[in-house]
Amino acid sequence: MKRFLSFNDFFCEYFSGKTVKLSLDGGFSCPNRDGTLSTYGCIFCSDKGSGEFAASRNFSISNQIELQKLFLSKKWKAENYIAYFQNFTNTYDSIEKIKKIYDEVASRDDISAISIATRCDCLDDEKINYLKEISKKKTLWLELGMQSVSENTIKLINRGYTHKFFDETINKLKDANILFLIHTIFGLPYEDEKNFTNSINYIKKIVPFGVKFHNLYILKNSPIYKLYKKNNFKILSKEEYIETVIYALDNIDKKTVVHRITGDPPKKNLYKPKWCSDKLSVISEIDKNLKELNKSIVNESEVKKISNYWKKKDNFFICN
Repeated sequence: MKRFLSFNDFFCEYFSGKTVKLSLDGGFSCPNRDGTLSTYGCIFCSDKGSGEFAASRNFSISNQIELQKLFLSKKWKAENYIAYFQNFTNTYDSIEKIKKIYDEVASRDDISAISIATRCDCLDDEKINYLKEISKKKTLWLELGMQSVSENTIKLINRGYTHKFFDETINKLKDANILFLIHTIFGLPYEDEKNFTNSINYIKKIVPFGVKFHNLYILKNSPIYKLYKKNNFKILSKEEYIETVIYALDNIDKKTVVHRITGDPPKKNLYKPKWCSDKLSVISEIDKNLKELNKSIVNESEVKKISNYWKKKDNFFICN
């Protein structure tokens, strides 16, 4: 068992068995790519919408699920599956299309939960109300790319909306009792420890269901590649990143599930930093450092209590 509330430890308890994500492509686009806001997206995002490991949109959702289950069966003996709509913005379309996709997935007995990666500016009241209804049938959470709380950084990375708007949307999701997960990136251009701490403090304050910590990495086919080649901004070393993650793990609310503690870039397109191409090494170093520092953020009995907390928070007890 990890010394922090890891995805694996939490969901083994929450769903009573090994749980894996099936990365799916719902065929969505993004307002930050189709010209509504911009044509090139957030500067760190790849041409696949940060969904390099998702199934192909050339197949139906049903076929994608079966193909992903078959593919992952070679690696994991799973008892539970999460339908993970990973790339681009998975609520960016008409309510009719959204309903068609998620109603189908919610009706499947082999799917334990639905995880939807999306943007705060693609969650109007009608969509939030619909997602609230789906969450009564199936455990559901939204994955939201915050990345930073700094308005200067938000403008630089071309996210497309302010932190104030992000925070307002978070409050709407809380009011609707919809679970959500937050992405944050350590090492964005021109950010320092103070910026990282501000983001960590915000995550602590709002107590999301989950969090993903990423280091900034530069892909050759992303807009940030050109920015780096021009300005050569500082990139975090492996040691600096690990130190920041350990600080984050030690300071966020212990009820927040840590879905990821490092990035997982496609190696063939990775420009810098090379150290993050070995994800297992980064994870191992974080574990080693936590052990050496004698930090144990959660223990086994606390995982059970936290699991029950989130089930009550969802208020539908649909998992048991």
